[in-house]
Formats: sequence, C-alpha cells, structure tokens
Amino acid sequence: MTLSDPANRSLKRDPGMDQHMPHGSRRRVDNSPGLYIHVPFCISKCGYCDFYSCTDTRLTDEWLGALTREVELWRGGFGPFDTVYLGGGTPSVLSLLQLERLLDAVRGAFDILPGAEVTVEVNPADWGLQDLLVARSLGINRINVGVQSFDDGELRFLGRRHDSRQALAALANARRAGFENVGLDLIYGLPGQGFNTWKGSLEKALLLAPEHLSCYELELKADTPLGLRYGLGELEPRTGECLRELFLRTSELAEGAGYVHYEVSNFARGMEKASRHNRKYWDHTPYLGLGPSAHSFKDNRRWWNTGSIHDYLRLLGEGRKPVAGSEDLGPDQLAFESLFLGLRTREGIDLEEYRDLSGRDLLQEKGPQIESWVREGLVRVEGGFLRPTRSGMAVADALAAL
Repeated sequence: MTLSDPANRSLKRDPGMDQHMPHGSRRRVDNSPGLYIHVPFCISKCGYCDFYSCTDTRLTDEWLGALTREVELWRGGFGPFDTVYLGGGTPSVLSLLQLERLLDAVRGAFDILPGAEVTVEVNPADWGLQDLLVARSLGINRINVGVQSFDDGELRFLGRRHDSRQALAALANARRAGFENVGLDLIYGLPGQGFNTWKGSLEKALLLAPEHLSCYELELKADTPLGLRYGLGELEPRTGECLRELFLRTSELAEGAGYVHYEVSNFARGMEKASRHNRKYWDHTPYLGLGPSAHSFKDNRRWWNTGSIHDYLRLLGEGRKPVAGSEDLGPDQLAFESLFLGLRTREGIDLEEYRDLSGRDLLQEKGPQIESWVREGLVRVEGGFLRPTRSGMAVADALAAL
C-alpha cells in the first residue's frame, strides 16, 4: 500500500486527536496581516524568561511617544489588520490612559477591520474589575492571563509576582467585566514536578473553562537565572520520558474536557476560539511587529527591531525605523519553516501547498520515513494533509528533520 492510497486513511489513528478535525479541508485562506506590539516593561523579571524587557517603568511615557512615531513611519505600509496583540514584557503595567493613547495611535494610522481580535496580556496582580471594564470599553475583546501555576510554591520558584488567589480573582473579574474570550497560560515541566503536582493546576484551569489554554514546557535557557542554576547542577535534571508523559497526559485531559489541541502548546474550546493572531506566525501570514525586539514578516522577508530600549528611543528620536536586521527567505527556507511549523499543528502539512512552495513531493521523496512514522502512530496521511498524531506532536521538532 502506498501513502497516496486512500485506504491509508484507515491506518493507526490517535482517536483523541480526531475530534473537530476539518478532514480534507485546505488551509485557511484569510491572509489579513496581524499587528503585534511589544510592551518592554516588567515590574520584575521572572527566573525563566528570556523575552526582552526592562524594569525601569519610568520610561513608559518616553517609550509610548517613540512607539507613536514608529506607528506613523509604518502608516500605509501594512493592513488592513484583523488582529492586534499587545504582548511583552507585561502590557498590564501600562496605565489605562497610556493604553488608550496607544490604541488611539494604532487606530489613527492603520485600518483595523471590524471584528478584529484585540488581545492584551495581563499579569494577575495588575488589573482589578474596574481596570478590566475600562479595557473592554477601549475595544479590547480578548484577555490572556499569565497564570503559569495555581501552586504558590511553584509561583515563587518561577519568580512570579502574583499568587494563586490573585490568579483566581483576575479570571473571575474578567468574566464579570464581560470578556467572552479569555486565554490562560500555564507552565509545566518544572524540575522535580510529577504529573500529580501538575495535574492540580491543570484541573483548576479546566474547571475555570477559559476559551483558550496554553500549556508551555518550561525552557531553561542558559542565560536566565533558572537556566544558570540548572547548568550548575542546583536543580533536579528532567528526563525526556517525564516531559513526554506530562505532554501526553495534558493533551488527554484537556481534550477530554472538550478542548481542541490545535498546536503543540495550545488548546481552544473549538477552533473559533483558537488564537487568530498566533496562527499567523505558523503559516507565513504577514505580520508587523512594533516595539523593541519585535519581529515582522511580509513578502518572504523577515526583519526585527533592536532589542535595546535605549537604542529604540534614540533611533525613533532621529526619525528612523528601529530595525536591527533582516533576512530574505528563499524557497528552501520557506519550505523548511512550513514543515517545521506545520508539524507542530493539528492541521499539519498541506501536501499540495508544500509541493507548490518547494517543488518537492514529500510522499514520493520521503515515503519510507513517513510510512515508518505512520506505523509508529506518529503521523497520518489523510485528505491531502500530513498530520501529526498526539504522540507525533510530542516529538514535533524531531519530525521536522524529515
């Protein structure tokens, strides 16, 4: 039997991953770009975080003035946008007046489509009910709450400045304020963390029924405080088998609670609640990134801003875009990224689209390897797509070496 044989669709499946799958559908055709704004401020730095931020919040007004100038420099160069995402850093350290000024600048320079998804990341310690009510009145319709854990000991270990009580209050207040699209972030795979410990946080999250749930494996990057401790042997080593079990059982529990596991780290209560903005990063939809260290992509070109708040302020003060570097993506690189990113998603690789992009027929060129993965229950071929199973998503980066 060949992989192109329709009978191959009946090969070993992962039943828990089949629910809500759009079998035989082509990739979505919405190519409206997304707008990302990096708010580079934090009250304190978490021990695991390697995203760019600074703790000098006295610079927020000066940064906002520079951002407004950057917005103007891109007027007419992008759009219309159907998603706006404020990430960081910690966007919720901005005052509501600063947030209003930011959104006014964006709407004044860019065409934001009706019904656009407008997301702000929020630390549970920052906004109360009144803040959330004002945020909603400003046109923000999606809140992503950085909970990370409902265990106070784990929160202290991670260096978070909120506790579990504040996390619960933030989520309850988001509902009281009328938000109908709430995302919740969790981190698993802490040194020494077994499934039963992690399960406590996960089950609390599922009971709260957010529309979106992100479960990230803790990455111990060498240049972070926790990464340095790990490198010195101060933290218990984590085994690949333990992390794999945490991933698989997380997926099983979340899907059992009605969520769609649509990307390695992301779950949604139906695909209509999947992050419209983040999906743009996974299928080469154009996006514009503003603020220090933000990345952009358009017309097979990627560029990124300086990762220094001071250089950012200086360059925009001189009337220059704060771009630090760029690269043009050729067919081979685009094809590799399509493979790498696609195999991290439930939808998988559109084989026809991949062939048009790369000039390569994956089933013909890599047939024996793919057939081996099918037998192992890591992938399946159906409806013109190469799709990872739940077990395949657990080793998605290895699959991308195809």
